[in-house]
Amino acid sequence: MALLTALNSLLARLAMYVTVFCLLGLVGVVVGSVFWRYVLSDAPAWSEQVALLLVINVALFGAAAVVRDEGHIGMESLAALLPPAPRAVVSQAVGVITALFGVILSWGCMTMAESVWMNGIPTLGISEACRYLPGVFAGVLFVLFSIEHMLAMYLNRVVVPSWH
Repeated sequence: MALLTALNSLLARLAMYVTVFCLLGLVGVVVGSVFWRYVLSDAPAWSEQVALLLVINVALFGAAAVVRDEGHIGMESLAALLPPAPRAVVSQAVGVITALFGVILSWGCMTMAESVWMNGIPTLGISEACRYLPGVFAGVLFVLFSIEHMLAMYLNRVVVPSWH
């Protein structure tokens, strides 16, 4: 459990760093694009595609980091009304559903990445698979973080958030 917690804490921090970096990049790309379009009257062709890739990364890696720190949408309001035993069942169910979502996300994104691997994003010269690969990694993180939380509940431990 200690190894999984240390690994997950590191991975959650990395996911958040990727999220922040991509968010800053997104702001830079959008501001730059507006400047080029309205001040220089020459909009860069690549800016929309780069912004889209950055948004995908922000959403998926940000969501993964939030799952680790239990900031995701769960059933807390319902669980708070229940006695301890049913509350534990609901909490475990949320963990299983989150892990299952991670598996489906990862598998689906890998399938899509494989199907478009040979296609390129015209304005960037990179594979279309770059749109789906963040989902593969984020799905794996969802699974790892859910397993950690379910084990912690089973062992009656608390997962310390990565950003404490």
